Amino acid sequence: MADVVTFSQLLAEKLYLVLPTIVALLAVIVVPRVFATDPLKHIPDVGLELGSEEKRRQAFLMDSRHLYQDGYKKFKDGIFKLVTTRSSTPVVVVAPKYLNELKRLPDDVLSFDMAIAETMHVKYTQIEPGNKSIPYAIKTSLTPALPRLSPPLTDEVRESFGLEMPPCDDWTSVNINRALLRVVAMVSGRIFIGPELCRSEEYLDAAINYTIEVMHARGEVDGLAPWKRPFLARRLPAVKRLEARIKQAHDFMQPVIEARKRLPADQKPDDMLQWLMESQEKFGEDNSVEKLARLQLGLSFAAIHTTTMTATNAFYNLAAYPHLIPILREEILSVLAEHNGEMSAPALQAMKKVDSVLKETLRFHPPGTGSFSRKVLKPFNLSSGEHIPKGVVIEVPAHAIARDPNVFANPDDFDGLRFYNLRQEAREKGEVEAAAQNQFVSVSQSSLTFGYGRHACPGRFLAANEIKMIVATAVMMFDMQLEEGAEGRYQNFEFGGTSVPDPSKTLRFKRVAQ
Repeated sequence: MADVVTFSQLLAEKLYLVLPTIVALLAVIVVPRVFATDPLKHIPDVGLELGSEEKRRQAFLMDSRHLYQDGYKKFKDGIFKLVTTRSSTPVVVVAPKYLNELKRLPDDVLSFDMAIAETMHVKYTQIEPGNKSIPYAIKTSLTPALPRLSPPLTDEVRESFGLEMPPCDDWTSVNINRALLRVVAMVSGRIFIGPELCRSEEYLDAAINYTIEVMHARGEVDGLAPWKRPFLARRLPAVKRLEARIKQAHDFMQPVIEARKRLPADQKPDDMLQWLMESQEKFGEDNSVEKLARLQLGLSFAAIHTTTMTATNAFYNLAAYPHLIPILREEILSVLAEHNGEMSAPALQAMKKVDSVLKETLRFHPPGTGSFSRKVLKPFNLSSGEHIPKGVVIEVPAHAIARDPNVFANPDDFDGLRFYNLRQEAREKGEVEAAAQNQFVSVSQSSLTFGYGRHACPGRFLAANEIKMIVATAVMMFDMQLEEGAEGRYQNFEFGGTSVPDPSKTLRFKRVAQ
């Protein structure tokens, strides 16, 4: 009995000691949340009828497209908010009419990098946004070099197709997404690390599987409620696999980078890794092997993932609408005849129908439902008076805009020559700027896949050249069609605001007589 009394006394004493701390924590954490005014209260909700915040988050996870479309229809010229998978704070979706004023706000008000950090769950995926060297190297070295890089890139496309595609002398089923992953990795690798390594199985395995595991890890973290992530995210299978892939890629890159650093100045390679190393030095950034390896991984992810998705979507569309193939083939052969058989930069620019099919592919199958994602670091007011508080992420409903009949005629129909015809009409009217807006690489308030403003994707010119080369090469070599029994174009997978072509599907290819 004495033992019980002693224990009770000790417990009472301990409670007496910790009670003030508990009360203080409640006062600091809980009470302000109970009595705080919701800074987003004035912004209408979309999806409120779905129930709890968790139910709305799950709805976004599985079908964000319809939530954006619903909000766009109801608040087309205004703003609304959505519960998403990014964080516990809703995303504020703004009308495209605000883009010109938003793009002028400085980075200490609207942060592109911090929005990417939230979207990609960088704490767990270890993606590194915010580096100055990558966009600088792309804009000042890579993009100006594209004309002189066209011949080796064309060679790499042809060589990689020869390696990854079967003979296809008769109709042959091919998992084109799997083939394109390797083709894109080789072609991008030609620019990123040079011709000696871009076909190395060690490089391909590291680059491709890192890219795949980043997206798997992001998807698994998306699937966790935000409050669970600090406790469970690092234990997720995809996150653990990603950590192993990062180590594998680092182990591959380390001797490559160390060898580069030992080269004399007159032997420096003409590739992205070298430009990146020089840019890091220019900005006084960390130029260690570890840092450079991570930056190179980030580049590989951005290039391989987005380019492969767009190319796969384009192939699925060509197979679903095979009447486009002879139209494109005729244009490609005609253009090449005018450019000495070379896919030079001018030749690629002259392939306007190919360009149109690719732009329509992005319009119809964008990689995400939103665009112009920015984290609000300082509160501000829109020109219409709506207050946007600190701490939220804003974006524009890109997919809903692309399906607006007031923006595009018959928006729910895939029209491969839509943008070719719009360019021709604009040129006939003497509207040069309007014609330019209908190019694959152009960004506008109705074409937002590559972003908008000063943070629009700087690598889109490389991506455009790569995809055009890949599509043009394939169209010259093969006819293609959906598998027998397929009912229309293969459906994309949609998950957490992203849309990806089904990687398990196959297409039928048959080599054409040369």
